[in-house]
Amino acid sequence: MNPEYYTIWNYRRLILRSFFTQGRKVETSSGPDFETVRQYIVDDLAFLLPLLRKFPKCYWIWNYRLWLLDEASRLLPSAVAYQLWHKELALVGKMLSLDSRNFHGWGYRSRVVEEIEKLSAEADSTNSSMTESEFNYTTKMIETNLSNFSAWHRRSKSIPKLLDERNATHEERKEFLDKELELIQRALWADPDSADQSLWFYHQYLICNFEAVSNAHAFVQYLSVDDKAEYVQVQIEDLQEMLDGVETCKWIYQRLLDLSLLGKELKGQWPVEPSLVESWIGKVTELDPLRKGRWQDLQLQLSL
Repeated sequence: MNPEYYTIWNYRRLILRSFFTQGRKVETSSGPDFETVRQYIVDDLAFLLPLLRKFPKCYWIWNYRLWLLDEASRLLPSAVAYQLWHKELALVGKMLSLDSRNFHGWGYRSRVVEEIEKLSAEADSTNSSMTESEFNYTTKMIETNLSNFSAWHRRSKSIPKLLDERNATHEERKEFLDKELELIQRALWADPDSADQSLWFYHQYLICNFEAVSNAHAFVQYLSVDDKAEYVQVQIEDLQEMLDGVETCKWIYQRLLDLSLLGKELKGQWPVEPSLVESWIGKVTELDPLRKGRWQDLQLQLSL
């Protein structure tokens, strides 16, 4: 009737735990203890399905479901727990196909993948990483919906691990960065006047590779100052071209300012005419009146 009533979920946990043989690890895949624990977990997972369909963004349902699976890992043999977690991956995939932007589902999927990798490693010493497949999954979801903030975020979290697992060289990392910049440029060009912030946030994530001081989020290390400055210049030119016809998009002006400041920090001089920077500040001040003071302060700091 009301899944937001979190106290009842905690009470349900206590009831189930009383049936879980005092939390004792079951060592075999047969016998009454194993069957009892497994059946309780399977039945409760099934009980939650219609609730998830009706309340897909209820924290307590997702949390309780995750608790059930954690109990499976704690109490059941790894091979049996693995089967339950793997089925869960298929389920959350279906949930995200219905609502691709459900951040509850994306966070849950991340946890499911983490546990599957852990159980796979326990059963087999070979590579159990799902980073490659999860990265490809973000590509699929982004192609379905460019405004999928969670997919872009998940992609940014996967990239460093992906490149490390590939043992990518410096040149391979640069090539990877070029492809990601091309991807986000295509996405931005698809609807440059959109108020969707997810694309601009991912673009900012990629831009951190060009900062003068090494950024913890950068996945291409040791770029020369000249290389960084060249990347910045190309991005500025692309965004200037994008402005044609969409002069009312504040995000383009804001990113042009970010890149111009970065270019000045890298080379000690503006990558564009100072008068252009001044005009961009004026335009973003007009389009973003709630932050008018911020842009006026920036203009004073730059003495423009």
